[in-house]
Amino acid sequence: MKHQKILVIGSSNTDMVIQTRKFPAPGETILGGKFFMNPGGKGANQAVAAQRLGGSVSFVGKIGNDIFGKQAVQLLENEGINVRYVAVDPENPSGVALITVDSKAENSIVVAPGSNGTLNPADFDKAQPELESAYFVLMQLEIPIPTVEYIARLAAQKEKKVILNPAPAASLSDELLRNLYLITPNETEAEILTGIRVSDEASALQAATFLHNKGVHIVIITMGAAGAFLLENGSSGMVPAPLVKAVDTTAAGDTFNGALVVALSEGKSLQESVTFANLAASVSVTRPGAQSSVPYRKELNVSPNPFPHE
Repeated sequence: MKHQKILVIGSSNTDMVIQTRKFPAPGETILGGKFFMNPGGKGANQAVAAQRLGGSVSFVGKIGNDIFGKQAVQLLENEGINVRYVAVDPENPSGVALITVDSKAENSIVVAPGSNGTLNPADFDKAQPELESAYFVLMQLEIPIPTVEYIARLAAQKEKKVILNPAPAASLSDELLRNLYLITPNETEAEILTGIRVSDEASALQAATFLHNKGVHIVIITMGAAGAFLLENGSSGMVPAPLVKAVDTTAAGDTFNGALVVALSEGKSLQESVTFANLAASVSVTRPGAQSSVPYRKELNVSPNPFPHE
């Protein structure tokens, strides 16, 4: 069974999570509940999601020369992900994220990027063989934006399909947007990118049209429990998500993006791909943690539909 190859470039973090009844106010100390550590980082999360859901995945990132980084790479390798071109930063520690999850399953996150913040074009140049063989390139914004711009430009020149999950939110250059095949902001990120407050289908259409007019072929705005808004070739609409009881929304967006690129790599239509991504994300929010919450393909009961031609 053949899939088109997926190259994920992005961050790898160790997530340190505390469950608590409520978030502390500034200057307040509160007693939390359970503490646990999880492998995380948007890039690594999306690579794991794509691999578990049936993709053929390579990951490029940068770790520190420390136990956190070595463990993160080992775990990715254990998933079956190609980690040959993960770079090592001898001077900076691996990335960490401090995450608080409240009783309503909302999360508050502070990331110390460490080595993720030093992933540069020269690091990526060593991974050129992976770009040559990939069909889809998936990135996020927990690595330096100039590196994202460089990779997007290179990938677009080679006619690869570049997918950007613009998280954490940042303003992006017109040149970067022109090099994107697909972009997947949530409502907050869409507002930062466009200046349009996204609160319903009509405002989502406005924001998506703005991004499309900047040169992005396909725009998907994720809207939490409501599902995702899709704009493609002038047609648009909501793709609803299954109704579930959320426990922890950490990595729901990462699961969505990983699932989306897998479905596309199997030749599914955009509508089918978003439906599949919504389903995967809805399962992930019923479980605690980042990579630990990502489902496997067999749990979704959706059979692969491999791309019929090279």
